Amino acid sequence: QVQLVESGGGLVQPGGSLRLSCAASGITLSMCVVGWSRQGPGKQRELVATINSGGSTTYEYTVKGRFTISRDDAKNTVYLQMNSLKPEDTAEYYCNCNLVSGTYWGQGTQVTVSS
Repeated sequence: QVQLVESGGGLVQPGGSLRLSCAASGITLSMCVVGWSRQGPGKQRELVATINSGGSTTYEYTVKGRFTISRDDAKNTVYLQMNSLKPEDTAEYYCNCNLVSGTYWGQGTQVTVSS
């Protein structure tokens, strides 16, 4: 059974940092295109970062230069390092593993950026 578990969310002040983790079981994340998506209040879910099996990364333009996606194959975990956080980054953050056969999602972790 495939399971993705996000962690690391919380309340942070503007300008602060958080590191989100996406730990997987039942699947090897290096086989996937792993994405981090977010859904803010009243907004549609949007993809903010991806990392493919070769380690290449992409970022949505509003987070480029502030967020970094990375993968630890030994821990079968993907991270999203978020720096210089802004109130508009407030959202539920989800990781997903995309395969030709389908997509697996985690349950999400809440990030709130507020003073």
